Amino acid sequence: MPDRPRLILGSSSPHRRLLLTRFGVPFEVAVPDIDESPLPDELPEALVDRLARAKTHAVAERHPDAVIIGSDQVAVLDGQIYGKPHTHERAFEQLSRASGRVVHFLTAVCVCRPGGEIVDCDTVVTEVLFRKLSPTEIENYLAQESVLACAGSFQSEGLGISLCESMHSDDPTALVGLPLITVRRMLATAGLAIP
Repeated sequence: MPDRPRLILGSSSPHRRLLLTRFGVPFEVAVPDIDESPLPDELPEALVDRLARAKTHAVAERHPDAVIIGSDQVAVLDGQIYGKPHTHERAFEQLSRASGRVVHFLTAVCVCRPGGEIVDCDTVVTEVLFRKLSPTEIENYLAQESVLACAGSFQSEGLGISLCESMHSDDPTALVGLPLITVRRMLATAGLAIP
C-alpha cells in the first residue's frame, strides 16, 4: 500500500486546528499569509470561496507533496460582509448591529491533492439568530472573549453561545471554522480516507 501523503491545514486558527484533531490523523499546520481584503463589490460567497482557494494554493506552492486544506469565514448581515474586526470598537459595532437579528456565517473550505490540483471547494452556511443585546452585555462579552480575529466578532465555542437564540446549519462544526462533514468527504476524494 502506498504511503499516505502528508496532510497540511493551511490556517493560523487554533480553532480549526483543534477541530481537525477530531479525525485522529496526523497533520501539520502552515500559515497561508495572504491578503484577505475583499475586492471592490465582491459578494460574500465569492469572497470566502476565493480566499479558501488562495490559502490552499499558497500552502500547496510551499508543500507540493501534501494534501492541503484551506478555509475562510465571513459573517453577513443585510448583504454586508463582517470579517475580523481587529479592534474593540469595530467588534462592539458588529455585535450591536447583530443584536436581535439573523446573521449568516459563510464557511468555505477547499482541498487539493499533492501537486496542487483542487479536489473540491464548498461553502457551508450557518444561520445564527442573536438575542437582543444590551451595550453592557456586549462589553462584558468582549472583556471575556478574544474575538478580534473572529468573523463577525463571534465565536460559539465559548461565552458567545450565550448571545444566541438559535443556530441552523447542515454541519455544526462550520460555525467554529472548519466544516468537518464536508472536509471528510473532500479528503476521501483526495485519497485520505478518514476511518
